[in-house]
Amino acid sequence: MLSLLGLQKFGVVCGFVFPLVAFGCIGVAILSYPEFSWVNNALSDLGVVSGVTSFAFNFGLFTVGLLGFFFAAIGLFNYFKNSAVGKLGAVAFVVATVLLMAIGIFNMNFSPTHFIVSALFFVTMPISLWVLSADLYLRREVKLAVFTFVSSFVAAIPWVLYFTLHYVPNVAIPEVISATMGSIWVIIISYKMFKTTET
Repeated sequence: MLSLLGLQKFGVVCGFVFPLVAFGCIGVAILSYPEFSWVNNALSDLGVVSGVTSFAFNFGLFTVGLLGFFFAAIGLFNYFKNSAVGKLGAVAFVVATVLLMAIGIFNMNFSPTHFIVSALFFVTMPISLWVLSADLYLRREVKLAVFTFVSSFVAAIPWVLYFTLHYVPNVAIPEVISATMGSIWVIIISYKMFKTTET
C-alpha cells in the first residue's frame, strides 16, 4: 500500500506529466488535420474529425483530465489541506479536471452537453487559481500567490475579451492561451510540491 508521501509524489508526477500529454495530443490532432485554422476553428472541432484526429484529441483530453484529477485530488488537496480556503480551491480544480474528462467524452456531436462542460471548465479553472492565490497569500507565500493570481487573470482575460471585443471569429486562440497559462501554473506548483516531498 502506498504511503501518504508516496501518494503525494504520485500526484506531483501527474502534475508534471499531464500538461505535456495535453499539448502532445492536441499537437498530434492539429498536425493530422491540415485544414485546422487557429482563427476560424475551436479546438473542439478536432474532436469530430474522423480517424487519428478525433482519437488523439478526445482520448487525449480524457487522459489528461484523469491525470489532472490525480494531481488535484491527491497532490494539490494534500498541499492545501491545512486551510479551508485552500481545500476549496483544490476541490474547484478537481471539478475542472472532471469537466476536462467530460469534454473528451462528449464531443461536439453531443450538443448542448459539450458546450456546457467546455464553458464550465474554462470558468472553473481560473476561479480555482484565484481561490488558491488567496490561500497562498494568507500562508505568506507571496511570490507564488502573485504568480497564481496573475495566472488566473491571464487564463480568464482571453475569454472576457472574446465575448466583449470578438477579436477572433472562433475560440481556439482563447482556449490555447487559457490552457497554456493553466499548464504553466500546474508545472510550477508541481515543482513546489516536489520540493516539499523532498524535505
